[in-house]
Amino acid sequence: MKKVLITGITGFVGSHLAEFYLGRHPNSPKQKSEIFGLVRRRSQRDLIRHLEPELHLEEGDVADAHSMEQLVAEIQPDVVHHLAAQSFVPLSWTAPSETFQTNLMGSLNLLEAVRRHQPKAVVQVASSSEIYGTQDHFPVTEQSLPNPLSPYAVSKLAMDRLAYQYAKSYNLSIVITRGFNHTGPRRGPSFVTSNFARQVVEIEQGIREKVIWVGNLDAERDWTDVRDMVFAYALAVEKCPPGQVFNISSGISRRVGDLLTQLLGLAGVKAEIREDPKRQRPSDVPRLEGDSGPFRRQTGWEPRIPWEQTLGDLLDYWRLTLEGKTWKP
Repeated sequence: MKKVLITGITGFVGSHLAEFYLGRHPNSPKQKSEIFGLVRRRSQRDLIRHLEPELHLEEGDVADAHSMEQLVAEIQPDVVHHLAAQSFVPLSWTAPSETFQTNLMGSLNLLEAVRRHQPKAVVQVASSSEIYGTQDHFPVTEQSLPNPLSPYAVSKLAMDRLAYQYAKSYNLSIVITRGFNHTGPRRGPSFVTSNFARQVVEIEQGIREKVIWVGNLDAERDWTDVRDMVFAYALAVEKCPPGQVFNISSGISRRVGDLLTQLLGLAGVKAEIREDPKRQRPSDVPRLEGDSGPFRRQTGWEPRIPWEQTLGDLLDYWRLTLEGKTWKP
């Protein structure tokens, strides 16, 4: 049985990727894998609570080189999905050191552990579309010049290039994926799609006044359903040549304000829209829209979940969560 190690397994994407390998998604492989997850001590495990009996959870921290060495040496994984990160862009302005420590040094510790103890492993490193920043031409391709506009984006660009260097210098099987925005059930409430969905459901349930607080509604993002994204990550380690970089995106940019309008319409809710200055970033990327043509041709992947279903499932997730229930696929 194939051994799969997922760093960041307790997070939004990690929980869905674990479900994928355990056969819970429509695109799941027929043969289950043995899933190992890296969890930090005292970390929240709510998103994987329903999966814990089927998982091998190992305590450690990517920022701790020794724990990463020990983890890889003991497990000897066939596949590594490196998802652990400080992934909330606004936090990177107030905690830049923590962001770099986790995103860059954590990645260095993992890659060193793989190089030393399991160089045959296939590693997927989850980079980010945020590295592209402001662009003049769309859709963005892998050849577009990076122009990062946040500490988070800079840390991800450094991680991206570090992974490339390790692949080339040490002949490691590393695939770098630049995932554009993704959302769906279990998305944290700090992220705009989930934050809006939660506010809408709270109004729907009568526990919030009929006011939606917003930041920049004119930003445009290229969203993919998280369940399509984790399918792409699994295909990346199966079908992509090592040492290469691939965008993963829907290819459609959507305005944040239009997203809010859709959520309100799906829920049948009417509300006043008010701007919250605290939700504005020091600098913001006006538009992100990715060209994932090379990845699609290499793997046959394409998004399968309609955008309306993604938003509907996100609303249902918050309906269940606010009732103290657990959303499951």
